[in-house]
Amino acid sequence: MRTLRREMARIWACVTDRSRGHLVLAAVVSLWTLAWVIGQAVAPPMTPLDVPRSLMSWADIPTGWLDNVTEWARNPDRSAVLGLVAIAGGLLWAAGTERAQFPAVLGWLAVLVAAEGIGYHPAVLRAVLAMVGFIAVLTLVSLPGKVSVMMNRIVLIPKDVIRAGATAAAMAAMVPLLVPGLAIVRLLRPYVTHPPRVPAPREPATKTLVRD
Repeated sequence: MRTLRREMARIWACVTDRSRGHLVLAAVVSLWTLAWVIGQAVAPPMTPLDVPRSLMSWADIPTGWLDNVTEWARNPDRSAVLGLVAIAGGLLWAAGTERAQFPAVLGWLAVLVAAEGIGYHPAVLRAVLAMVGFIAVLTLVSLPGKVSVMMNRIVLIPKDVIRAGATAAAMAAMVPLLVPGLAIVRLLRPYVTHPPRVPAPREPATKTLVRD
């Protein structure tokens, strides 16, 4: 359990380690995705564009162009293309790493685009199956490989493949929770006691001998 908490804390630190521009975009996608997911339980079926449509209607902003986009996306002729977009979203989820968090955000944007035409469950299911299937294929391909201590080439190691896949899945799952997590961290920051920082021991200075 302690190892799991440390791993989640490490992934959370990676998710929030972005430039200001990327963090703003990730926050917008986080709010949009979270409202869309919650809307499936509150007022199903809710499409991704229903979220900005509700806000714009509340602010008395015309939403006719959003209706046109929804009508275009729900054309049966585009369902196959949008299904591929959902699969691409799952592959983008699988491409997320500790140093490259942006693919997870792009993956959610792709799922939002696909879900506008084919619906919540088909889009999310295709994305999840694409991510899991990609990781499973890499795991199967890595099984016959032999790893020696003196490696001089790039190889697939089952343990590393599974670890990278779990990290990518966790980072993708944290995108909708980014803004709530930031709000909770900011709220609890004044009340949390941090352990004292122990300074790292200094290495003794090496003496140089000067010869005459």
